[in-house]
Amino acid sequence: MATFRDLLGAARAEINEITPEVAANYIADGHLILDVREPDEYAEGALEGAIHIPRGHLEAQIENRITDKTLPVVVYCAGGVRSAFAAKTMQELGYASVFSMDGGFGRWKDEGRPWRQPASLTPEQQNRYKRHLLLPEVGVEGQKKLLDAKVLMLGAGGLGSPAALYLAAAGVGTIGIVDMDDVDASNLQRQILHNIDRVGDRKVDSAKKTLTLLNPDVNVVTYDTRLSAENIIDIISGYDVIVDGADNFPSRYVLNDASVKLGIPVVHGSIFRFEGMVSVFHPKEGPTYRDMVPEPPPAELAPSCAEAGVLGVLPGIVGSIQALETIKVILGLGDALIGRILSVDTTEMEFRVFKLRPDPANQVTWENRDRIVVRDLDGLCAPWLDDH
Repeated sequence: MATFRDLLGAARAEINEITPEVAANYIADGHLILDVREPDEYAEGALEGAIHIPRGHLEAQIENRITDKTLPVVVYCAGGVRSAFAAKTMQELGYASVFSMDGGFGRWKDEGRPWRQPASLTPEQQNRYKRHLLLPEVGVEGQKKLLDAKVLMLGAGGLGSPAALYLAAAGVGTIGIVDMDDVDASNLQRQILHNIDRVGDRKVDSAKKTLTLLNPDVNVVTYDTRLSAENIIDIISGYDVIVDGADNFPSRYVLNDASVKLGIPVVHGSIFRFEGMVSVFHPKEGPTYRDMVPEPPPAELAPSCAEAGVLGVLPGIVGSIQALETIKVILGLGDALIGRILSVDTTEMEFRVFKLRPDPANQVTWENRDRIVVRDLDGLCAPWLDDH
């Protein structure tokens, strides 16, 4: 009957073991890092960028976490024993290039090599966000980014309602809301942050009640005011992303100019009758609102929802997409709608994507940020730059 030492010796005979020095060179060359220690060990310190799968869960989880079996992987544990068995198992599962780090994390630290304290969640947060934690693209690190993020909602109406609900549910730590209206019974057909008991209440107060009841992790900051050139810089400063649910051109242009000046991405959404659109205006990475709409159209060509109507479920679709794009921007996940416009026609249930390119005539850009003077829209929409 084989002993533990026999099994360990057999495993080591079949795998590639490397020193921490060699492992550091491999990691610098782009090798993946896999930590197979227990959660309490991992929480005390780990290598930067390590994927964490406890040894007891390796067989069940590894193929979902590292899907490309051709990628080289450095595996480590506390002392080099569990990583040896893990490397052998991965080879049996078809991973082509696996290396076990001899001496493990203990030797790595003793040699003075860099490590960090991993992000951690409370037990309550681990339970609340467990479906996020199962996604390799999110995990604990991504969830911590969401909890540390600050998102400003421009409007607590049709678009702001679903976007705020999903961002709060996702665990975005700070959600600011700008709105100066009261809840009206006519809002309830689409503005799902509110209910009939709150008719007559201020929308920002109603929104805060709903979001804090949904997720106590979220700090809701309210701005019961009209957004203007006078207050916008003070309001939006410090936020990571702005979700634009405005229903008027003056707010959109003043938001564009201020967000470009500060370099804050805006997730734009708009709706009309049965149609909607979403785009991400990132001043540092792509086109902005003035590239899409250099000048506001005449009033008769841009009726509001109050004048033209809107299907109640449409803002739910568009606002949810805005929430998704916001999360993608925060996490650096996937391909955000930067330089693209997603349109939806719900009568045909057709989604289309159009490219949006910078307008050479647009001078309100990140490169000109120091010259931008934020002013309210007074019937004109010329770029406001300081020429002095």
